[in-house]
Amino acid sequence: MLNKYQIKGMFKSTFLHIILMSVAATCLFPLFWMLRCSLMTNQTVFVDKSFFPHELHFMNYFQAWTEGNFGIYFINSIIYTTSVVVGIVVVSSLAAYAFSRLEFPGKKVFFYMFVLAMMIPLPGSFVALFDLMNIIGLVNTRIGYILCMINVGLSMSILLLKTFFDKMPPDLEDAARIDGCGRLRIWWNVALPLARPALAVIIIFNSLNVWNEYILAQLLLSDKNLMPLQRGLMVFQGSHSVDYPLLMAGLTIAAIPIIAVYLFMQKHIIKGLSSGAVVG
Repeated sequence: MLNKYQIKGMFKSTFLHIILMSVAATCLFPLFWMLRCSLMTNQTVFVDKSFFPHELHFMNYFQAWTEGNFGIYFINSIIYTTSVVVGIVVVSSLAAYAFSRLEFPGKKVFFYMFVLAMMIPLPGSFVALFDLMNIIGLVNTRIGYILCMINVGLSMSILLLKTFFDKMPPDLEDAARIDGCGRLRIWWNVALPLARPALAVIIIFNSLNVWNEYILAQLLLSDKNLMPLQRGLMVFQGSHSVDYPLLMAGLTIAAIPIIAVYLFMQKHIIKGLSSGAVVG
């Protein structure tokens, strides 16, 4: 027989699960509705109130891909996301390793500058970035946009990786030096493998940030052949503002890849953040 404490625990657990499922349903319902509308026609999207459309129109995706120039936007987003994430991982890991394991003049000043940069809202730095890119002639170029996005993601990445490198036992470095490793080989063969949880968090967060970025792309990129998906969606919406199924199909195309990446790597987020939360 169950005692009163077990019954109380069961009710508490059931209530908690109901709350969590309600929150999850609230978050997932807009995605479901977007997918539903993408498979309807413009004549039925506001008339058919059923949860599942009676007829599925998969041609909406083909039409959005061809008429909306989504092939170029999609490839551009992949190029930008991959380049920015690789750049952030390389630069932030090198900087974090230097801040953690090396001694040089102005070390603390430079590190606190990166920490203080996290207090500035991201849109607040876009004007300065645009002026800088304009001066050096990188406005409306791929490399200019990539460099700006790398700059946006550096502060958080450096802080997180430095926390991991601070916990790295000095004995590992000493053993690597005995084996003939220099600083770069220690960074590559010792420091980075130990920081895998933090690297996973950095990859996920920055991938989401770059894939969903719109404001900076609007400021820097005016050529349609250079626009990422989110910027291209707004151009597509302006051209097809009344064709909601095509617009929902475009939004679904933009959402599926980053959702897949997040689901594939979600287990690393809590592991990485919790591992880096304890220093010592």
